[in-house]
Amino acid sequence: MRQKQMGFTLVEIAIVLVIIGLLLGGVLKGQELVNSAKVKNIANDIRSISTFIYAYQDKFKALPGDDRIADTHVASPADNNGNGDARINGDWNSAGATESFFFWQHVRMANLASGTTNTGDVEYMPRNADGGPLGVTGDPVSTVVPNPWPANFYVCTAGVQGRFARQIDTTIDDGNTTTGTVRVLGAQAGGTLATAATFYNVTAADDATLYTICVAN
Repeated sequence: MRQKQMGFTLVEIAIVLVIIGLLLGGVLKGQELVNSAKVKNIANDIRSISTFIYAYQDKFKALPGDDRIADTHVASPADNNGNGDARINGDWNSAGATESFFFWQHVRMANLASGTTNTGDVEYMPRNADGGPLGVTGDPVSTVVPNPWPANFYVCTAGVQGRFARQIDTTIDDGNTTTGTVRVLGAQAGGTLATAATFYNVTAADDATLYTICVAN
């Protein structure tokens, strides 16, 4: 009498492997879509700040944050007026009484951007689509003197993974993180926001590293 065969046949094993492959492919494709959405959203976050600035200028003939009569234009506190020198002064990620900090209050009170106008609120400073800080400044973002990358203002964001930084540069600019309007300032060490003396060339080997990127306008 023939003994009953135990275990799986080659056909059954092949079917299982195909199913596993399809599942893994679906997971990887899903992650790819999530990452693409993050890149698109961060790029949109960056572009939106330029839109806020130009809309505010068009309406009030002044820069948000720098507006010396913002209290008249948008009813913000007079102490939060700028000096009117046509530059948004202060670090892009400033958390103190600088024009770059009050920028957000001005554009929100002008109904150009959403978010709280209470500067003491923990949600006051905006975040990009991946949770990193987002801001703007008219001051140089490179410590090199003279400034090798002049612009009217810079939109910057931190906590951006290397692979996202490269994709954002490709989406907005030339795909080279050391040239053009999009540049990487440097890596973040332990969450510290970096302002680099030189611009950083992000390669595939840096995909998991977090970076600060800026866009010149």
